[in-house]
Amino acid sequence: MKNKILIILLFQFSSLCFSQINITWDDLAKVEYTEKYFPDYGEYFLYPSFSSSVKSLEGKEVAITGYFLDVDPMGKIFILSKGPMSSCFFCGVGGPETAIELQFASKPDFKTDDIVTIKGVLKLNSDDVEHFNYILTTCKGEKAD
Repeated sequence: MKNKILIILLFQFSSLCFSQINITWDDLAKVEYTEKYFPDYGEYFLYPSFSSSVKSLEGKEVAITGYFLDVDPMGKIFILSKGPMSSCFFCGVGGPETAIELQFASKPDFKTDDIVTIKGVLKLNSDDVEHFNYILTTCKGEKAD
């Protein structure tokens, strides 16, 4: 009997190790910004200081729902946004924590403003101003219900 209970507990624990973590935009909002000068660009940029709860997500597979934005005519740059294109980070609504850079192996079959759930490995970015603060690699997605 003890062996059966132990096996069941072990099975349940191991399934948690391999499943993605569902996160929300509120989870990603736990970041503070200071202005930092980047000499290569001759400008100040917002430099993120991620909270410990956000840092604990780095390198883990996460899932988050938002608005898909296809902003590149070449079809190579994709964004997941807290809000639709008309009120996204680039339009002055919200901060950098309201957008995630998406890296897919191939172009996804979504249109701008589709509400989607994206799974991928979370990468935190503080220093490369040519990429977003939040990046999801090895992305897979589906339209949200």
